Amino acid sequence: MKKYSGFTLLELMITLTIVGLVTAFAVPSMSTFTKNDRLATQINALVGHLALARSEAVLRNQQVIVCVSNNSTSCSGNDWKDGWIVFIDADNDSGFTAGETIVRAQPALEGGNTLNSTIGNSVTYDRRGFAAPGSAGTFSLCDDRGNDYIKAITIGNTGRVSKGGTTAC
Repeated sequence: MKKYSGFTLLELMITLTIVGLVTAFAVPSMSTFTKNDRLATQINALVGHLALARSEAVLRNQQVIVCVSNNSTSCSGNDWKDGWIVFIDADNDSGFTAGETIVRAQPALEGGNTLNSTIGNSVTYDRRGFAAPGSAGTFSLCDDRGNDYIKAITIGNTGRVSKGGTTAC
């Protein structure tokens, strides 16, 4: 008598049921994980660029500006979610002029996230690394889940960036 090896129909059905249940629980969790990771990555990019601008201002002994940029080559646009640039304001006119050095550029945010600011369209650091008048305030990063998942940072008068702030999406 021959002995056959393989799976029975019952074993296959049980295995597929288990795989289906695990997938049903894992997919929503993966979506939440992806959204949380996207928020953390984007707020960390902003914090990193602000820290870079502050350190470059002190290092170069010049004014450095982080401004909204929807084209990564100049200060343009009105919405931080469209991206921003960090540049050396060599002529101290508080605006981007052709020929000034762009230190870093950030493209538009992914995932439909919004980045609101109480500051306006630019953050300016003076040669001491302090936030220029009008550059202190709060940024809030939001996704489609609302205020429960907001990521906020505050820029103080000294130019220091800290986590948190009272903002809403």
